[in-house]
Amino acid sequence: LTMKVAIVLLCLVCVCYSGGGKSIKDGFMSLGGELGELSNRVEALEKNKVEQAKLTQARWHLGMNINPADGHIFGYIVGWATGHNIGSDEKALEADFLSAEVWEEPANHIAIVRHQGGIVDAVKVWQFKYWGKSLLHRFGRKKMNPGRQIVTEGGPIQESIAEDAENLDDDPIFSVGGDLAFNWAYGNNGCRIALTEGHLSGANENDDNTHGLGNDYRCNPLDNTRIGSLWPHDVSNIQDCPLGSCNHVRLQGTDHGSGSSLMSGPVYGSYAIYVSMDAHKFPEPGQQLAQEIKV
Repeated sequence: LTMKVAIVLLCLVCVCYSGGGKSIKDGFMSLGGELGELSNRVEALEKNKVEQAKLTQARWHLGMNINPADGHIFGYIVGWATGHNIGSDEKALEADFLSAEVWEEPANHIAIVRHQGGIVDAVKVWQFKYWGKSLLHRFGRKKMNPGRQIVTEGGPIQESIAEDAENLDDDPIFSVGGDLAFNWAYGNNGCRIALTEGHLSGANENDDNTHGLGNDYRCNPLDNTRIGSLWPHDVSNIQDCPLGSCNHVRLQGTDHGSGSSLMSGPVYGSYAIYVSMDAHKFPEPGQQLAQEIKV
C-alpha cells in the first residue's frame, strides 16, 4: 500500500511542479516529507493493531482449585453457592482455592483440569448451554432448588490426557463421558459436579451413589444447609456403592468427614476449574498453569 501511494504522489509531483515554477528537486523534497509522515502513520496503525490484538486475546481464569488432601474440605456446602474467597493467590494451585472475582465473571466455556503441582495432566472443555452466566449464578441458591441442571451440551469440545497419566479407570471427570451436571440434589445428598454418563441418582433416591466433585451425604442440598459434619468430601471416584449394600466409598485424599463408610485413598491430582468468555481451547498436558492463561 505504501509503495502504491508513493508512485501516485510521484506522478502528482511531476505534473504539478513541471508547470508550476518550482523545480522537480523541490517536489521530491516535499514528497520525501510527505512519505515520512505517511510512514509514521502506518507504523502507528500497526502498533495500534498489535495493542488491540493483545486486548482481545482469549483468556482463561481460575475460579476454583480442589486439592483433596490439603486439610480443607470442599464439600457440597462450602464456597460453591456463596462465592466467598477461599485460600490465597500465592497457593491458588497448591491448596483449595476460590476466587470471588472469577466466580462472578460471565462465562461461555468451562475447563476442568487435573494437574500435578500446577502441570496439566488432563483437561476437558465444555461449552455452556446458556451463555454469559457466572459460576455464582450457576451454583447459587436460586439454582439449588430443585437443582439437578445439565449445564453443557454436546459433550466436551476438547479432551486432552497426558500419555503417562495414571488412575484413569475411576477418575470422576476423566473416566466417564457426557455433559456436566451441576447441583445434583438427591435425597439428603448433593454432588456439585458430576458427569451425565456416570450414575445420576433420582431426586428422591437416597442412595449416596452419585460421585464427582463437591459432595455431601447428609445435608439439605436445596437450601445449602449442613445437617452434620460426618459426610462432606472433596472428590469421590466413580463406583457403584449404594447405601445399604456398600460400606466402602472410595475417595481421593483425606479431605472428608469422619463418616464410617468414607475411605481415604490415593490423590490422582488437584482439580482446577477455569472459565472463559471467548476461549474454547485449553493448553495441552505438560503445560504450566496460572491464574490467568492467555491462548
